[in-house]
Amino acid sequence: MKKEKVVGLVQINNSFSGQSYFPYSVGILQAYAQKYLQRPEEYKFLPQIFNRMPVRNAVKLLSEADVIFFSFYVWNQKITLEIAKQIKSSKPEVLIIFGGPQVPSYSEDFMKNHSFVDIVCHGEGEIVCTAILEKIETKNWETCPSISYKKSNTIITNKRVERLRNLSAIPSPYLSGVFDVIMKENPNEHWIGLWETNRGCPFTCAYCDWGSSTHNQMFAYDIERLRKEIEWFADHKIEFIFCADSNFGIMPRDIDLVSYVAKIKETKGYPHALSVQTTKNATEQSYAVSKILSDAGLNKGISLSLQSVDPTTLKIINRSNISTETFQELQHRFTRDKVETFTDLILGLPGETYDSFTLGVSKIIADGQHNRIQFNNLSILPNAQMGDQKYQKKYGIQTVTNTIVNIHGSITKNEDDIIETQELVIATDSTPKEDWVKTRAFAWMTALLHFDKIFQIPLIFLHEIHRLDYRDSIKLFLETNGNEYPIISKISDFFIQKARDIQIGKEEFCRSLEWLNIWWPADELVLIQICTQNEISALYEEAEMLVLTYLKKNKISFDTIALHEAIELNKNLVKLPFQIKDQKIILSHNIWEFYKSVLSGTPILLEKIETKYLIDKSFKTWNSWETWAREVVWWCNKKGAYMYTIKNI
Repeated sequence: MKKEKVVGLVQINNSFSGQSYFPYSVGILQAYAQKYLQRPEEYKFLPQIFNRMPVRNAVKLLSEADVIFFSFYVWNQKITLEIAKQIKSSKPEVLIIFGGPQVPSYSEDFMKNHSFVDIVCHGEGEIVCTAILEKIETKNWETCPSISYKKSNTIITNKRVERLRNLSAIPSPYLSGVFDVIMKENPNEHWIGLWETNRGCPFTCAYCDWGSSTHNQMFAYDIERLRKEIEWFADHKIEFIFCADSNFGIMPRDIDLVSYVAKIKETKGYPHALSVQTTKNATEQSYAVSKILSDAGLNKGISLSLQSVDPTTLKIINRSNISTETFQELQHRFTRDKVETFTDLILGLPGETYDSFTLGVSKIIADGQHNRIQFNNLSILPNAQMGDQKYQKKYGIQTVTNTIVNIHGSITKNEDDIIETQELVIATDSTPKEDWVKTRAFAWMTALLHFDKIFQIPLIFLHEIHRLDYRDSIKLFLETNGNEYPIISKISDFFIQKARDIQIGKEEFCRSLEWLNIWWPADELVLIQICTQNEISALYEEAEMLVLTYLKKNKISFDTIALHEAIELNKNLVKLPFQIKDQKIILSHNIWEFYKSVLSGTPILLEKIETKYLIDKSFKTWNSWETWAREVVWWCNKKGAYMYTIKNI
């Protein structure tokens, strides 16, 4: 009887709020191989390695492997390379194979620089990995498609195999029991389901490696298999599912799929949430999918991935075929139907300027996005068009290497001190270094004032009543005099300094041992600091003086009382701990009704009429700053639920 060939599978994922993703990428390789190997009984698959651990522990777990497949991506590249290197050192005969998005399409330099890697796979892995397993004994790699390998100190790259068109040929790793062992071995683990309903992307955004890796074509799994996977998630009490599709909702049947997820949740209680990246151009289907998710309580905010609204930038990054009008239409419809959304924008895109970026932010808010803009820094992926040195030179792209940390991720030091890094864009020809700093600071100030809700009512008031552009109002807070406005200036200086720190390679987020021992976005840490340091009342006084001075200087007529009431109402609505009594407030204008009408997309007139309100502070209370920081500042991020509810009495 032949000795079993032992196969190791490694896909190290980031954890999310104490939950771990299933190692789907390597799990589906195992499921496919076990179905299509000529003699599957001759192969033994070790339990998949799915989370970070000391390198020596991983090496020990893989010690009996004859061949190891590593899933390689930006968040695991350093630890993956170190594990592979140490295994090869201790067991030179083991076959080390790398695949995944971080493997360069042209792999000669990569393989020369990492001599312990024997083979790299390009593109989809199912057919390729099964072919490699069939040839372990002969090592006749010439007939293996879509790989690069070493032969006599030369790197040879074989012709790529065609993509799988019939995805139904791929067994589900969930339904075929591939993850049963790791679930049994980790009974206390809270799992996140990775769910794939189709493959491919019809777009070729220059910063993304998705469209380029799939050659634009899209193929789908059959709907019955997908329904069974949803049932599997529910039966195994998987709370959160992340859909890995690039354009969910692009197919008409996706409406039926999310309807089925909603039905299963209603009958079985799971899943609690389904996160999807909706398609870019199909307005009706995107709307229907997102509305079903919202109505079923399956989403924490619908993502509208604009990235930029500047025509020049969109053309440069190959997104000019994606309709910004579609996003505007969706925003208006979601606003009307009270469906929470958040908009993705990317800082530092080539072609974008400080002025075009700030103008775009202002336009997005004016179009009705009052819940959240997610301001993402641009990073470089090796197989994206933007990863090409010629592209970077053409647009003057400057990068810095900095440590990858997760927003709201815990501050932990790995035992082996392996730190993952990324290439972050910190300047372009159109956005020089100082302009990038200003852009980053503007984004944080916008988040703090408008989306963390500490000054949203006055900003909307100034825009709707006095026609002040949102960017002009926000810029006021970045251009203050430190003697006249010490708190506002301190905030502005903090944002500027943090942006400059990023430019020299420091982390994107703010390290705070004091507040929950996690990494905070700069705006949220500032919110915590001004509240805990008892500066919030003084901040509102400075803000009112700043706005009044600007209006007078620019000879803009205004109602002093109405403006004061808008600021005062906002101050009293900010959620804070230790509040146990409801608060009555009397205003001489219908500020609250006016504000809510703008949020709903149906503005009414601001009227001078005495209104009495009851701010409901007793319904939900927080008895410590730590609890408040977690449950309000952190957990309310996507929903923007930073204000108390209010009743008109």
